[in-house]
Amino acid sequence: MEKIIKTRVWLWLLTALLTVSCGIYSFTGTSIQPDVQSVAIHYFEYKALRVNPALSNALTEAMRDKFQKLTRLEQVEENGDLELSADITGYDVKPMAVTAGEVAAQNRLTVTVKAYFTNHKHSEDDWEKSFSAYADYDSQNSLDAVENTLCEEIIDKLVEDIFNAAVANW
Repeated sequence: MEKIIKTRVWLWLLTALLTVSCGIYSFTGTSIQPDVQSVAIHYFEYKALRVNPALSNALTEAMRDKFQKLTRLEQVEENGDLELSADITGYDVKPMAVTAGEVAAQNRLTVTVKAYFTNHKHSEDDWEKSFSAYADYDSQNSLDAVENTLCEEIIDKLVEDIFNAAVANW
């Protein structure tokens, strides 16, 4: 029994070593091919009807930070091996919970993003997808009072989802 356990441990370690040494998978969760060296993350355009002037910049910078922290890729302005761009297409507030007096007890801020990913080295990885994330808040608060906090939470979710779709193949 002990021999079987030792054999399994050695096989697991060998598999982990080979996987990492091939450059296909890393312990940060990314799976970037070894021949991919750079990424261009373009400014995320704001196209939603309701305006939040800071959201495009905050989302773009958060995405750049995520790639900087979790990948080995050099960030370039144009013509990266990988290219990521996005449009913020929705910024909506809707009531979620209604009280007996037909008054909203809770509201939900939802941000929708359409992202475009191009892998110039491996075109089979290209995609165009919509992502959305939301955060709820008490209707006794005005959106202006809680907007920054909600947007930070939403940005974190969107960045995680888009990053995983781009380089973690999740």
